[in-house]
Amino acid sequence: MELADSLRHVFSIGCSLCVRWFVSLFYGFLKIKGEDTLLEELLLNGDSINNSESTKSRGGDTVTPYSNAGLFSILTFSWMGSLIARGNKKTLDLEDVPQLYSGDSVVGAFRVFRSKLESDSAASGFTTFKLVKALFLSAWKEILWTALLAVLHISYLCWPIPYRCICSISQWARKVQKSGYLLASAFLVGKLVECLSQRHWFFRLQQIGIRIRAVLVAMIYNKGLTLSCQSKQGHTSGEIINFMTVDAERIGNFSWYLHDPWLVIIQVVLALFILYKNLGLATLAALVATVIVMLLNYPLGRLQENFQDKLMKCKDKRMKATSEILRNMRILKLQAWEMKFLSKIEELRKTEAGWLKKFVYSSSIVSFVFWGAPTFVSVATFGSCMLMGIPLESGKILSALATFRILQEPIYNLPDTISMIVQTKVSLDRIASFLRLDDLQSDVVQKFPRGSSDTAIEIVDGNFSWDLSSPNPTLKDINFKVFHGMRVAVCGTVGSGKSSLLSCILGEVPKISGTLKLCGKKAYVAQSPWIQSGKIEENILFGEEMDRERYERILEACSLKKDLEILSFGDQTVIGERGINLSGGQKQRIQIARALYQDADIYLFDDPFSAVDAHTGSHLFKEVLLGLLSSKTVIYVTHQVEFLPSADLILVMKDGRITQAGYYNEILNSGSDFMELVGAHKTALSTLDSKQGGPASGNESISKDNTNGVPEKEENVPFILLAHILFHILQIGSNYWMAWATPGSKDVKPVASTDQIAVDMRIPYLVGSVAFSMIQLLGIIAVVSQVAWQQYYIPSARELSRLVGVCNAPVIQHFSETISGSATIRSFDQQLRFRETNMKLMDSYSRPKFHNAAAMEWLCFRLDMLSSIIFAFSLLFLISFRKGIDPAIAGLAVTYGLNLNMIQAWMIWSICNMENTFISVERILQYMSIPSEPPLVIEENQPDYLGHHMEKLILVRYAPHLPLVLRGLTCTFPGGKKIGIVGRTGSGKSTLIQALFRIVEPAAGQILIDGINISLIGVHDLRSRLSIIPQDPTMFEGTALDKCQLGDEVRKKEKKLDSTVTENGENWSMGQRQLVCLGRVLLKKSKVLVLDEATASVDTATDNLIQQTIRQHFSDCTVITIAHRITSVLDSDMVFF
Repeated sequence: MELADSLRHVFSIGCSLCVRWFVSLFYGFLKIKGEDTLLEELLLNGDSINNSESTKSRGGDTVTPYSNAGLFSILTFSWMGSLIARGNKKTLDLEDVPQLYSGDSVVGAFRVFRSKLESDSAASGFTTFKLVKALFLSAWKEILWTALLAVLHISYLCWPIPYRCICSISQWARKVQKSGYLLASAFLVGKLVECLSQRHWFFRLQQIGIRIRAVLVAMIYNKGLTLSCQSKQGHTSGEIINFMTVDAERIGNFSWYLHDPWLVIIQVVLALFILYKNLGLATLAALVATVIVMLLNYPLGRLQENFQDKLMKCKDKRMKATSEILRNMRILKLQAWEMKFLSKIEELRKTEAGWLKKFVYSSSIVSFVFWGAPTFVSVATFGSCMLMGIPLESGKILSALATFRILQEPIYNLPDTISMIVQTKVSLDRIASFLRLDDLQSDVVQKFPRGSSDTAIEIVDGNFSWDLSSPNPTLKDINFKVFHGMRVAVCGTVGSGKSSLLSCILGEVPKISGTLKLCGKKAYVAQSPWIQSGKIEENILFGEEMDRERYERILEACSLKKDLEILSFGDQTVIGERGINLSGGQKQRIQIARALYQDADIYLFDDPFSAVDAHTGSHLFKEVLLGLLSSKTVIYVTHQVEFLPSADLILVMKDGRITQAGYYNEILNSGSDFMELVGAHKTALSTLDSKQGGPASGNESISKDNTNGVPEKEENVPFILLAHILFHILQIGSNYWMAWATPGSKDVKPVASTDQIAVDMRIPYLVGSVAFSMIQLLGIIAVVSQVAWQQYYIPSARELSRLVGVCNAPVIQHFSETISGSATIRSFDQQLRFRETNMKLMDSYSRPKFHNAAAMEWLCFRLDMLSSIIFAFSLLFLISFRKGIDPAIAGLAVTYGLNLNMIQAWMIWSICNMENTFISVERILQYMSIPSEPPLVIEENQPDYLGHHMEKLILVRYAPHLPLVLRGLTCTFPGGKKIGIVGRTGSGKSTLIQALFRIVEPAAGQILIDGINISLIGVHDLRSRLSIIPQDPTMFEGTALDKCQLGDEVRKKEKKLDSTVTENGENWSMGQRQLVCLGRVLLKKSKVLVLDEATASVDTATDNLIQQTIRQHFSDCTVITIAHRITSVLDSDMVFF
C-alpha cells in the first residue's frame, strides 16, 4: 500500500507540474503564432482576411493538420498520426502529403525574407553579414522560441546534485523514505520537461532549416533569371545548381547547430559550478583542461575552413564538367570521345577526393582530440584531488562522473559544430558572392505601352557589347527605325552580329551608348530551340489560356498537324529533357507556334528556317510571316536569299555594323556586301563538277580498358565497430571500477534537483553515430517495446524520405531549363510565372521534408516517454527495495539510466536519418542499373580495317513501347560516293544517322560496312572510324583552323587559339560553332563523313566554301549529306528522299 501510494504521489506531482509549465509556455507561443499569421495574411493579401483558399486547402489538397492542431496534439505530435497510419496501410505518394501552412510555405516566407534583405542592402550594398541578418530577422521569433526550449532542455545539468543522496540511499532511506519518493518524482518531472523541450526544440530547428533553404533557393533562382551575360559566363549552370543543392541545403542543415555555440558556454559553466560544489579547488584543473581543449578549436577550425573551401571549388569544377558532358552526351558518343571525357571526370574527381580526404582526416583529428577530452578532463580533475588531498568518496566520484558525462555532450558536439560553422560560412560566402553579381541593365530598352507610338523599334547611335571590358564593341553605330506592321530582314555572313542585334533589342546586350525604344509586346524565336520538359501543348500555350480555334490555326500554319498525327498521344505527348525525342525541325516549329500563340506586337525570329526543309520553310514563310503576322512587326534573321525580296526593309550586317539598309532592289546595286550574298546564292545554283583529291587516313588509338571508373573500396566497417565496442567497454569499465573501488559517503544530506554529396559527406558520420549509439544503448538497457513503434513508423518515414528525393529532381530540372532559356523567358515577360512555378516546386519538396521531420519526432517522443517511465520505475525500485544494493552501484545505475532516453533517442534518430540518407545511395544505384549501351570495345571482334561501302536493311524504334520510326529501310551506299539525303522535317533523316552510329539499335535488320555487321563490334571501334558534323553544333574548348573558314575571326581575338569558350559555346555564334565542328572532322580524316544539317546556320557564301573544302579533303571518302538546301546536295552521286 505504501509503495502504491508513493507511486500515485510521484506521478500526480510529475504530471501536474509538467502540464502546467508547458500549457503556459505553449499557449503563449500559439497565441503569438496566431496573431502573427493573421497579421501576415493582412500584409500579404490586403484585400481579404477570411481567405478560405489559403487557410483550408490549396489546389484541392488539405493543409497540414499542424496548422490548426490543439495544444495536446502539438505537444505529443498526435497531428502526425493520420499520415503515419495511412503510410502503414499503403505506399505514400505526394498527393497523400498535406500542403504546408502559410507560415512555412516559401511564398509567404520569401516575401518576409526579401523585404528584410532589400531594406538592409539598398543603401550600402550586399554582404554575407547582411544575408545572415536577413535570414535571422525573417525567423527571429522561432529562433528565440527554440532558444527557450534549449534552456529548458539543459536544465538536466542539475541532475548531478542529488547523486550523493542516491548513492547513500541505503543509509538514509529508512528515515526519509518520503523524501526519496519526492526525489524520484523530481527526477521524473525533470525527465518529462527535458523530453518535451528536446523534441519540440529539434522539430522547430528543422522547421526553421526547411524555411531557410526554401527562401535561399528562391533567391538563387530569381537571381539566375536576372543575371547579365557577363556574370553568367563566370558561373555555369552546374555551379549555380551547386548553390541550390549543396550550399542552400547546408545552410538549412545548420539550423541543427544554431544554438550550440552559446549552449556550450552555459553547459561548461554550469558543469564547472557543480564540480566546484563537489570537489572544490580541484575544479580549477578541470577548467584549465577544458580551456586547453577549447583553444584547439581555432587552428583546427581554420584548417577545416581551408579544406572545405578547396573542396567546394573542386566540386564546382566537377559539376561544371559533368553537366557539360551529360548535356552533350549524344555528341560525345557520335565523336567517340567517351573515354577521353571519362578520364577528365576521373581526374577532377581524384582531385576532389584528395581534398575530401584531407577534410575527413582533419575532422578525424578534431574528433580524436575532443572524444578524448572528457577523459583528459577527468584525469586532470581526479589527479588534482589526489594532490590536494581532497577525499574521493563514492558520492563525489559519481556526481563528478555524471558531471563529466554532461560535459561530454558539448565537447563531443563541438567538432561537428565547428565543422558545420566552417562549412556554413563557406556556403554563405559563396551564395553572397553569387547574389552580388551584376544583373542585366534595366535601362537598355525604353519600353512604351501598346498603341502609344507609330514606331515599333528605334535605335539611335547604339553601341552594344557583350563584354564591357573589351575595346571592340559587339555592335557599333547602330541606327534604324521600324514602324508597326513592317517586315525587316537581317542578313550577313557568319559572326557579323545578326543574332546580337536581336539580343540587343531584347535588352540582353549591355549598352555602351545610344538609345533603344520599343513599343508593344514582344515575342522571340531563338536560333537554338529551347523546349521545356512537358507536353507539346504546354510548350505552345506557354502559360496562356487555351483558345482552341487560334490553337488549331497556329498548328496548321506551323505544319505541326502531320507531326502530331504521327505521335502516339498527339499534342499530349510528353517531351523529354531539351526536346530529346523531337527532331530539330519539330523543335523549331514548336518554338514558332509558341511565339505565335502569345499574340505579340513585335516578333523577333533568329534564323527560324535553318532547321526545316525547303518546302516546310516556304510554307512557314508564307503562312506565318506573310499570313498570320501580316499586320505585325517582324524582324527575321535569315541566310536564305529567297526570303529577302518580301521584306519592307533589309539590314545587311558586317563586323557588327549595319553596312546597308533598304529595299531588296535598292541595295542590290548599292554595295558589295549584299552583292556577295546574292552572288553566292546564284553561284550555288549552278552545276558543280570540279572535284579534287585529298588525304584520307589516320585513326585514333584508344585504351581498351573498359573500366567504369569506380575504385574498389576497402571494407573498414568491422574495424570501426570493434573500435567503438572497445571504447565503450573501457569507458563503462573505468566508471564501474571507480564506483566500486571508492569508499562510501560519510556525510550525506538529501538535496533535490540533415545524390553524390550525401555519399561523400554525411553517410560516414551517420554510420559511425549509428554504431556508437547502438553500442552505448546496448551497454545500458535493451528496450524491446520500441520495436513496435519503429515498425509502425518506418513505412511512412521511408516513403516520405523517398518523396524528398523525388521532389528535389523537378526543382533542379526546372532551374536548369530556366537558366538555359532565360533569354526566351525574359523576351516573353514570363519571369513572374516561372518564379511562381519554382515556388510551387519548392513547396512540393518541403512538404515531405517537413512531415518527415515531424514523423521522426513523433516516434522519438513516444520512445522518450517509454524510457522515462522505465527510469521512474527503476528509481522506485532502488528506493523501495534498497536492501542488498550497493549504494555505489545504485548511483552508477542512476548515472547511466539518466541518459537512457537521450541515448535511445540518439540511436533512433541516427538509424532513421541514416536510412533516410541512404536514399541517396539507392538513387545512385538505380541510376547505375539503367541499361547501358553495348560495350565500347569487343576484344574478340575488333576490325583491323573498316571501309566505307554500306548496306542497310533496318527497322528502328526509340523505345520498345514506341512505334517504328524507320520501317524496313533498305539501301546501299557505294564506297567513295557522295550521298545526299533529303526529306521533310521529322521524316527520319537524323534517325538514320543515329542508327549508323548505333545511338539507337535496330529493332530488326542489320547495317553492314564492307560486309561487317556493325552490331557485332564495339561502339568505340565503329564511331572512331566515322566522322560527323552534327545538327546541334557543340563547342567544348576554343580551337579553330583556317581550313574551316574561321582563321580571320580567331586572329581578331586577343588570345587567338586560346580564346575563351563559355558554357555551350554561347560566346560564339551558331554558324561559328558549326565551322569549329568542320575543323574537327578535318583533323580526324575518317573514311566516312556524315553531314547532318552541317551548314544550316551559315550563309550561302560560307556554305559554298565549306562544300569546296569537303570536296577537296574528302574526295575518296564516302560523304553522307543530310540537307534542307538543294544546293548542298547538287553535286551528290546519289540522292535519297
